This record gives sequence, C-alpha cells and structure tokens, in this order.
Amino acid sequence: MNNRTFRAIERIVGEKNCSCQKEDLACYAYDATGSHFLPEVVAFPSSRDEIAALMQLAYQEHFFVTPRGAGSGMTGGSLPIQGGLVMVLKRLNRILDIDRENLIAKVEPGVVTAHFHQAVERLGLFYPPDPASSDFSTLGGNLAECAGGPRAVKYGVTRDYVLGLEAVLPSGECIQVGVQTAKGVVGYDLTRLLVGSEGTLGIITGMTLRLLPLPAAIKTMTAVFEHMETAARAVSEIMRRGIIPRSIEYMDNASIRCVEKFLQNGLPISAGAILLLEVDGDEEEASRTAVKLKDLCESLGAAAVHLARTEEDRAALWKARKAISPALYQYGPDKINEDIVVPKSKIPDMVRKIAALQAETGLTMASFGHAGDGNIHVNIILDKKKSSDLEKAEAAVHALFDYTLALGGTISGEHGVGITKASYIEKEIGVVELALMKKIKAVFDPKGLLNPGKIFPVA
Repeated sequence: MNNRTFRAIERIVGEKNCSCQKEDLACYAYDATGSHFLPEVVAFPSSRDEIAALMQLAYQEHFFVTPRGAGSGMTGGSLPIQGGLVMVLKRLNRILDIDRENLIAKVEPGVVTAHFHQAVERLGLFYPPDPASSDFSTLGGNLAECAGGPRAVKYGVTRDYVLGLEAVLPSGECIQVGVQTAKGVVGYDLTRLLVGSEGTLGIITGMTLRLLPLPAAIKTMTAVFEHMETAARAVSEIMRRGIIPRSIEYMDNASIRCVEKFLQNGLPISAGAILLLEVDGDEEEASRTAVKLKDLCESLGAAAVHLARTEEDRAALWKARKAISPALYQYGPDKINEDIVVPKSKIPDMVRKIAALQAETGLTMASFGHAGDGNIHVNIILDKKKSSDLEKAEAAVHALFDYTLALGGTISGEHGVGITKASYIEKEIGVVELALMKKIKAVFDPKGLLNPGKIFPVA
C-alpha cells in the first residue's frame, strides 16, 4: 500500500484514527489462535459512512480489508493473512435503542456483549446468546461467527435473535436487510446469509436484535461423576426425559484439575467429570425443575449434587467454567481447540473416541463444553516447536473430524471456519455445495477484497 493511499485513509477517518507504524500494527496482527499476520494499515472508523468510504477506496485501489472486533476468535477470522487494512470496529459502540414494548434493540457492532446483556437486563429484558468470551467479545464479532454459548441448549444461537442488519458491501454500497417484526418472508433471507459469514460478504454496521422477557429465577447446580462416560450418559438421559435446562456444561478430569490449580476454588480434582446445570423460569417452575434434575442426576450415578445457594456461589461456578480455556496452557505451551458437535445421544461415543485418541498419541487432551446441545470443545495440548507433537495432533484432528461426521455431527459448532478449519471444510461440505458458496462470495465480493483467505481452502 503506497503513501498516497494511506493519506486517503487518513482523510476518511482522521489522522488519530489510523496508523501504519509497526508497533501499532502488531496489536492487530493476532487473535485467540496465537497466529500472527501483520497488516499494512490499521484504521478505526466511527460510522457507516466512513466504512463505506474505506471500502470504496479499497475497491478503487485494490487493497485487502479485514474487519475486526475484539480479536477473540478461535479460527483466525480476523487475521489479515494477506496484509492490507485491518478495520477495527470498536468505535461503533452505541446501543441506539432498546424498545421494551416490541422487545427489540438497535445496536452497533462494537458493543461488548456483556455490556449489552447488562443494559437490557436492567430493563427486565433478556438477550440469550452468551459466548464464553462475552466479557470482551463484541456483538459484531458474535454475528460474524454466529456465536453460541451455554444457553444455546434452550434458547438457540445468535442467528435466532437477529431480525435485521445494516451492512457495507465490498463495493462500498450500503444495504439494509431483514425486518423489525416477528415475521417477514419477502425475498431471500439475506440477514441469515450475512450472520455467520465471517466478515467475507459484508461489514455489519448496525443490527436489530430480538429480546425476551428476563426470567424471574435461575437455579444453578453441579453434579459430580466418578466417570466421564457416566456423565455423558446422564446428559443424554436428561434430554430424553424432556427436561430442557438453559445450560448443561461439562468439564472432564483434565479440565477440572487445571481450573482448580488456576483458581483454587474447591473443585473435586478426583472427579471424572462435573456437569454444570442451570434452569430458569418463574420461581416455582425453576425450583421444581432443579429438584427434578437433582433427583435424576443422583439416580444416574452422580456422586454428589450441589445447588448454588447465593449469586456469589453461582458466579464462582461460571467463573470456573469460563476459566478452562486459558487455564489449559498450564499443560503445555500450545493447544489446538476444536468445537465439534455430535447428536446428544452420541456424546458417550465421542467421549470414548477422545480417550482413545489421547492413548494413541500420548498427548494431553481436555474436553469441556456445551453438553446439552452436543457441542464439545476438544483441546489438544502440545508444543508446536516439536514436529512429532504437531504431526500427532494433526492426525488426531483428522481422526476426530472423521468420527464426528460419521456420528452425524459437524466440525464447527460456534467457532466458524476461518483459516484453521478451511483445509477440513471439504470433509463436511460437498463439491456442488462448496462451489455454490464460492459463487455467492463472488457475487458479493467480485474482486475478493474482503477478509480474503477465510472459509475456503487456499492452495
């Protein structure tokens, strides 16, 4: 990118809101994958019009643009792998309106997810999507990846709460798609097409989100099991009985020991697995369901079931759950984090497969995640500087994905494809379907400028 182009970027966003200095670029060269790709310029637009002007410039001058939220993605979706401009959206951080009467909100993409949760809950409303990164991830990033989270088992994922979008296309054109109503079937559903497109089709600049009334009561408990397989069977049975908690999370023994060492909050390190279960509703309904769950877990082999008595107890349990991923670095310098999904009835089969892969490779593997919807986060701990570790880990990922698909699952539940899963996409997506997706990308982005190298395999 030449100096003339940089000066044009500077005129659009202001001198203080862009940089080509290496120390500034380094801050936006990585994400949660740990990979690094240095951009040529970083810019911080503050409005849709500035974003449109930047995209028009990119279209004319033919440079790549990578949109970025908080950089918390697990598959490299915000990495500028072909240089160019990183467009950071954190200045578009306003909650424009919360409509209590119609249960909708209008917000900008740079709003931190947890801040939005707090804002609507103060008004007695509820936005269910809650990725583990909610304390720092942004709504724009959540939409780009179609984030899920623990509450998805009862309430669904991000796309289920997006009614409409405002976005800027790679050409710089601005579009409004979707509705503000509960129903709307006019034309193709471009809203759902953009949600989960990983910033490859357009840059989201505004969104209309669906809200729910805030549940009056929440009951949280842990069920401790001697064996992981027993816990997995318990999850299947809970769902088979027609009990739908708002969350069923699990931690295997490796995760439990790691988090306990990290936080020291009294987790039973000898347990084979812990289920973290949560129900909600009115006070009577939540209490009744909690008792039913407790009795069922005990009948299914739980060694102990503990109900959180205070909000502090509940917060401590969720703190432990959300600390797993960073705590796992105690086991080794690197980890590969995959988020497979299998049918809930197949969770015991997958648990056995993970144990077999660990025995075959000799690598530490920790699994945890959203057991209620079959979404398992499998973490393979390794030292990427050791070629033997890397070869074993890559072979394990191939085997893991093949078995996941054989069980009727998917290789990515909420992390997207990005760059880390692009080479595996053909395992799941057929030749005709993949070609159709590439044609859609070409219609939106004929010059291939927006977030290049993501989703589709690159030679």
